[in-house]
Amino acid sequence: MLSALLWLPALGAAIVGFLPGKMNTMRLRSVASAFAAAVLLLNIWLLAQFDTTNSGLQFQEYLPWIPQLGLSYNLGIDGLSLPLLVLTGLLTLLVINGTGENMARPQLYYSLILLINAGVAGALMSQNLLLFVLFYELELIPFYLLIAIWGGKQREYAAMKFLIYTAVSGLLVLAAFLGVAWQSGSLNFDYSAITTQDLPLKTQLILLTILLVGLGIKIPLVPLHTWLPDAYVEASPATAILLGGVLAKLGTYGLIRFGLQMFPETWSIVAPGLAIIGTVSVMYGALSAIAQKDIKRMVAYSSIGHMGYILVACAAGTKLALIGAVGQMVSHGLILALLFYLVGVIETKVGTRDLDVLNGLMNPMRGLPTASSLLVLGGMASAGIPGLVGFISEFLVFQGSFSAFPIPTLLCILASGLTAVYFVILLNRTCFGKLDNATAYYPPVKFAENMPALVLAAIIFFLGIQPVWLLKWSESTTNAMAVTLSTGRYSQVAVSNQHDKLVSSQ
Repeated sequence: MLSALLWLPALGAAIVGFLPGKMNTMRLRSVASAFAAAVLLLNIWLLAQFDTTNSGLQFQEYLPWIPQLGLSYNLGIDGLSLPLLVLTGLLTLLVINGTGENMARPQLYYSLILLINAGVAGALMSQNLLLFVLFYELELIPFYLLIAIWGGKQREYAAMKFLIYTAVSGLLVLAAFLGVAWQSGSLNFDYSAITTQDLPLKTQLILLTILLVGLGIKIPLVPLHTWLPDAYVEASPATAILLGGVLAKLGTYGLIRFGLQMFPETWSIVAPGLAIIGTVSVMYGALSAIAQKDIKRMVAYSSIGHMGYILVACAAGTKLALIGAVGQMVSHGLILALLFYLVGVIETKVGTRDLDVLNGLMNPMRGLPTASSLLVLGGMASAGIPGLVGFISEFLVFQGSFSAFPIPTLLCILASGLTAVYFVILLNRTCFGKLDNATAYYPPVKFAENMPALVLAAIIFFLGIQPVWLLKWSESTTNAMAVTLSTGRYSQVAVSNQHDKLVSSQ
């Protein structure tokens, strides 16, 4: 079943890309949507069959591939990967259906989106370190082409910057994995066979640092974030949705799966530094968003801030913090997708993203009332208003992190208030005020154009009212991770105490 999640979108990419003759854009979109819908249905079936009481891997598949290199086709999912798989399938389908009728080179475009779906799913399901790196790097070329071909005026610069940064990210992750295998003397890269407990503490710290830098680029975290504003702003809205809602989650997923779980004994040593970096990212993202005049760039910087919450939660490592981190990944993906989609609608209909030009879009006769209303909801969700999905995730992150890092947590809460500030600025200037009677005759937004945003808004509202449907899949897995992390901390304390006694006796 897991192989179907990988090979079905890959097959769809091949079929769409090599269909003979010329097909119109709408028919190609229908074919691509059929494959994306099938993948989403398979994800929903996995939700229905998933055992929420089992903290381990489920639906595992194993096939030897290149045993000489330690590479195997080893797939499995748990409560960490399953919600992200469903998020990836949902956003892929909505992105395809939200594409306009005048898309240039539609065959290549839809093929790349389906290929991205396959690559992200493969990375989330991989239980072999080398297999994870293969899928982790598979995303580079499709995203590079999506930015370089369908991006804005500075698309070549943004695409190349993205390619260089993310390529370095993959090389660092690979170096860390190779270092773990080399130092442990293992020729098997299956995740279940890898252990770092016998490695010297200094070696663990070096390998973990390399891994964290590699994953920090992908997330991205300050100061490794400089590729993000250019890539997000120059990318089309659909590509920006996939960049922020899907690709960035591979970084946070890897942070928990390979950083926290593979190095439980040394995680407590780097955790205070990670909490500081996460807090800096949160504050930097919020303050930078306030200073923007371009609404798309404002949303891009807000993404940096919200990803910082996840790092603070991972640094804390408590049960509440970890389940909040998983919830934050999903809620951030949904909210960011809604915001970027609506920014795309506004730019298409109005022709600008400049806050100094936009106003009065809530006008029911000549404005964009539905899009503006959904933008208000997206801003409220991003600010963590109760009743929407952003609230429960941030609340769990704050509550779970406070006991471990009270000052960083309080600063993150303050930054959450700043989130409300920049979204009030955005909404006040775009949605309210008077329209220019001479120029404000915007094309109407069709129901089909609003549909992806309406679906996202409905999910954001439903999961805010019923957060158990967001969190129950991950609770057993994150609880087990927290226990493993605390055991590693106790082990590290014991080693430190033995060392102190040895020094004192000498």
